[in-house]
Amino acid sequence: MNHDRTEPIRIGRIDYTNVWPVFHHFEPTLLRCAPKLVRAMPAELNRRLREGAIDMAGISSFAYGLNSEDYVLLPNLSVSARGPVQSILLFLKSPLERVLDGGTIAMTTTSATSVNLLKILMEKFHGGHPVYESAEPDLETMLAKADAALLIGDHAIRASWQRHGYEVIDLSDNWYRFTGMWMTFAVWAVRREAAAAKPADIGEVYEALVESKRLSYGDKQPVIAHALHTVGGTEAYWKSYFGGLNHDFGAGQREGLSLFFKYARELGYMDKAVSIEEWGPAGPVAAPAAPPQ
Repeated sequence: MNHDRTEPIRIGRIDYTNVWPVFHHFEPTLLRCAPKLVRAMPAELNRRLREGAIDMAGISSFAYGLNSEDYVLLPNLSVSARGPVQSILLFLKSPLERVLDGGTIAMTTTSATSVNLLKILMEKFHGGHPVYESAEPDLETMLAKADAALLIGDHAIRASWQRHGYEVIDLSDNWYRFTGMWMTFAVWAVRREAAAAKPADIGEVYEALVESKRLSYGDKQPVIAHALHTVGGTEAYWKSYFGGLNHDFGAGQREGLSLFFKYARELGYMDKAVSIEEWGPAGPVAAPAAPPQ
């Protein structure tokens, strides 16, 4: 698909709190290239980027892996954690042993990365064989018919505040306990034809996103205040939540993501090896290879 050089860059924005530090100070109207911002859930952004309906977006890492030949990644931008992430949660109505032995897990389908991380953890590390069913993200409705329920993003956050009495597994923490590595849930991807057609515009947007992240990390209070006003909760919760997130994409994040792709391929959820390539003004740059696993 050829990118129309006369149209503005179209940027997809995930409607989840975990990307706010990257977007909070990002003002498209102030940029020379005047990009168009498109807000949607992760699965919708994955689809739009794949089809060329948008040019760049923060997308599920798994979606990047499935279509990596069409994309390059913006350097030093991700949604990652090394330990608990507090927003990708498995709620257990039944004991984990029952869930692993053919029990049913109801899953929200809004993020391909979280769904496949769940499958990797349940099957590779816990040695189980659950039955997976798609469901709308409502905890009580999901657990009315299932032994466990996977919620992500703001749905998971709000559910975690309830006095529900269920055991809860933080999937990011579970991954870290088994692998000792970062888990990267989202990356910022650019379609290759857009990167080739408008490198200056991509560069301007990239610099503005990195600057927004820098400002957010320099003072997290504006992002915390926005979360309190928009989602609710307590200041202590949001300090802990944003303190556990990382929005860089360096060697550790690349290594953890490469391992995630390796396991997804081993289990048959991905049909090819993934080569991680990062965007640069002069063209794509292959990221350093991860050590053999």
